[in-house]
Amino acid sequence: IQQIKSGAFAGCSSLTIIELPDSVTSIGDGAFAECSFLTIIELPDGVTSIGEYAFLGCSALTIIELPDSVTSMGVNPFAACGSLKNIRVSPEQPVFAVIDGVLFNKAEKSLICYPAGKQEEAYEVPQGIQQIKSGAFFCCSSLTSIELPDSMTSIGEYAFSVCSFLTSIELPDSVTSIGDQAFSWCSALTTIKLPDSVTSIGDQAFAWCRALTSIELPDSVTSIGNRAFEYCDNLTITVQRDSYAAQYAKDNNLNYTYPDANDWLNN
Repeated sequence: IQQIKSGAFAGCSSLTIIELPDSVTSIGDGAFAECSFLTIIELPDGVTSIGEYAFLGCSALTIIELPDSVTSMGVNPFAACGSLKNIRVSPEQPVFAVIDGVLFNKAEKSLICYPAGKQEEAYEVPQGIQQIKSGAFFCCSSLTSIELPDSMTSIGEYAFSVCSFLTSIELPDSVTSIGDQAFSWCSALTTIKLPDSVTSIGDQAFAWCRALTSIELPDSVTSIGNRAFEYCDNLTITVQRDSYAAQYAKDNNLNYTYPDANDWLNN
């Protein structure tokens, strides 16, 4: 057997241990998704690619070790693995690296997976990292604050989705894009400031952030996706007059204000 095809073991919740033969070279998208009692899986040295969300929701998996042969990986294969505290790779791994149990792509300078089972409340992304990849912090419910480096340029789809205790995150001036549902279901997030560098905000980027009360959209924003602030019932958006964001707020019947809206009090 050379391939574990997409979804091959998805939802096989009674499995606790799976042994793969040395002949396996690829693991497909969602191959072991929702194998909720899977505690042990050893990836053979011949595996070269792991598909997106391959182990999604394997909530009993506590550790994963990537062989040096792995050179290709889809969207966070280990997303929502609630007991996973550590990912291991050797120093010889040509593509991937681990710092404090967190998985990175070296060439892309991107963060691929923050294990959802880590118990720290705060995390500082290392300086030099440029991308938070799609689903990287998905369902990391222990985190309350995340600090991003000045080197950061993009935040992928679902990057911080369902970080349900995240209350604080500051986007550095280098960030230009926020992906679809990047902060969706961050139900404890009360405020977030977007820097002047941001040009695009994806579909449902802040949807279901029910505690979000204020957000300021800079003039630099020229693209906002569908339902970006859906179910943000307590939100007032601060926009610049005659800006793209101002027109978006009006078109979508959102509560909005201007930075100088209360200047009349001082006149």
